[in-house]
Amino acid sequence: MRAVVIREFGPPGVLRLAEVAEPAAGPGEVTVDVELASVTFVETQVRSGHPPHSSMLPALPAILGNGVGGTVAGRRVVTSLSGTGGYAERAIAPAGQLIEVPDGVPLRDAVALLADGRTALALIELAAPRAGDTVVVEAAAGGVGTLLVQLARNAGARVVALAGTDRKLAVARELGADGAVSYAEPGWEQRVRDAAGDVDVVFDGVGGSIGRAAFGLLRAGGRFCPFGMASGSFAPVPPDLAAARRVTVLRGAVPDVARRTALTRAALAEAAAGRIRPVIGQEHALARAHAAHAAIEARATTGKTLLTVPG
Repeated sequence: MRAVVIREFGPPGVLRLAEVAEPAAGPGEVTVDVELASVTFVETQVRSGHPPHSSMLPALPAILGNGVGGTVAGRRVVTSLSGTGGYAERAIAPAGQLIEVPDGVPLRDAVALLADGRTALALIELAAPRAGDTVVVEAAAGGVGTLLVQLARNAGARVVALAGTDRKLAVARELGADGAVSYAEPGWEQRVRDAAGDVDVVFDGVGGSIGRAAFGLLRAGGRFCPFGMASGSFAPVPPDLAAARRVTVLRGAVPDVARRTALTRAALAEAAAGRIRPVIGQEHALARAHAAHAAIEARATTGKTLLTVPG
């Protein structure tokens, strides 16, 4: 079968299409005929050899990709893998982790919601925005950010979206954001204050200095939810600073398999009911996985990035 293989860590060009042996399912496993594979920011870090944790580095050669959608015995399913194996025509998955795609939900939408949907729902449950709250969403045009904008609006909150380009800000507005501010322009914090006043919740998907500045927008009693590090590091918010500001920093525990599965099913149910929709900004053929990685690293993407298989 065809798969994208990495034989050394490095720039996107180390991702190369190759013929590899067919994978063999073991006890309790199934073979998924892959149609779409998710591409994530973390996978670009793994490919470069600099993931958040060294334990995430696979033995080489390896096939990256931790989320796929396809068919098993004619059933449309999505599933997470064991960290690798997704950038391929077929993948091995634990049988107990298959999630059937509801009628009316396109398979590509289901793949886009596999990880990002459960992440966004978990964050919304953690921060619990209410009607009348003001919520700031960083990286609001990303896979998780686009869903947070919709979910916060569904909860009755006023949403201010932060992103780095006009195109990304337009995406957030189309999803219902009440305001949209570019954090690429000096003085953006004051523009948020002028537009929104006191902020109740910040969803920090960027980290670094931007996340730290967004933390400063919170009122006493506000909630700060870090979930990403697009800048390369998490926001430097020491506990004593949060305590002095009377801000609660909310970091959810890593969910177990059952919890992840339940959250993904809930996200798919929301999509089936028409209450959320994933934004799929770009799709690349399997052979162009390197282009997908390069675009993510260049921050040239919106929403979710998928690989189409075969392709």
